[in-house]
Amino acid sequence: MRGYYEFFAGGGMVRAGLGPDWSCLFANDFDARKSAAYRANWGADELVTADVAALRPSDLPGARASLAWASFPCQDLSLAGAGAGLKGARSGTFYAFWSLMERLIAEDRAADLIVLENVKGALTSHGGADFCALLTHLHAGGYTFGAIIVDGALFTPQSRPRLFVIGVRAGLAIPSHLKGEGASHWHPDAVRTAHAALPAPLRRAWMWWAMPMPAARETQLEDLIEDDAAVAWHTEAETLYLIGLMSEANRRKLEAAKREGQRIVGCIYRRTRTDAAGVRRQRAEIRLDGLSGCLRTPAGGSSRQLILVVEGSRVRSRLISARETARLMGLPDNYRLPANYNEAYHLTGDGVVVPVVRHLAAYLLEPLLAHQRISAEAAE
Repeated sequence: MRGYYEFFAGGGMVRAGLGPDWSCLFANDFDARKSAAYRANWGADELVTADVAALRPSDLPGARASLAWASFPCQDLSLAGAGAGLKGARSGTFYAFWSLMERLIAEDRAADLIVLENVKGALTSHGGADFCALLTHLHAGGYTFGAIIVDGALFTPQSRPRLFVIGVRAGLAIPSHLKGEGASHWHPDAVRTAHAALPAPLRRAWMWWAMPMPAARETQLEDLIEDDAAVAWHTEAETLYLIGLMSEANRRKLEAAKREGQRIVGCIYRRTRTDAAGVRRQRAEIRLDGLSGCLRTPAGGSSRQLILVVEGSRVRSRLISARETARLMGLPDNYRLPANYNEAYHLTGDGVVVPVVRHLAAYLLEPLLAHQRISAEAAE
């Protein structure tokens, strides 16, 4: 059984993605409400609700974990945030996490694998200096590493690109089929540019991780929305108000959808934009390509997402439901959500897409660990 530690665990979406063949040795989150959701779904035994800075190596059971996963806060690294980067109070909690990892390294208890997950803005924050700082710490800790971008849209109908930095402890062999010869689909321009800007020692420690693409996604946004009777719809006046907030380009998209004469499910975000006269105005922006926009929390600089249903000349709108946000994250319907809507939205909007974790586990993490087991058995 592969044992792991999860930091900034939220509602346990990484645990859901890793699955039953992994054993959670320890989980941690600072937020009491997220911790309540974690316990409602996974029990209370492994979770410690505390500031990561207060944790000690003695709090972490086991001689050595196979994996330490940290989805540290993204707000200060997000393109929608204030730009504080790793110096910010929230994203800067990475340093408290890493201090704990350094103490494990000093005790010869370094995790075999470390995964850091965050928004892709972490690549460019402070001109790439924050990304370089993350890798500098991994390198100093004796880890080989590489970074990939995985969009949740490959697995669920939600546009959600995320950065994953995967580190492998010094001395562990890496199977050849996981060593890419160069950049691939998982390394878009932002990753390649960030890599090119790294100092030479970090480029030498870099690994172009290779893994297969998933099968084509079959679900669309309309497949995940709840039945009409289960949700509360806006009044006609409220929907017309939203349409009135649309730019001309967005209204043209809506009119084109109406002319198709079939049921089309899309989504709306309300954003503040600067118009041609330099005036900042609230705008309603629509998406009608079968995907939802990225679920974001108010702390990440965005409003709650709305559902838009177009059926010929009939247009309806409403808030996305809590269960729909969970489905967009790949959570099953038996996952227990907080009863309060805002708490549920915050929980899911801060999470990791479950099938993304499963794909990473199946095609990178588990093969890496299996190779160590086979190598160890061959050496005996």
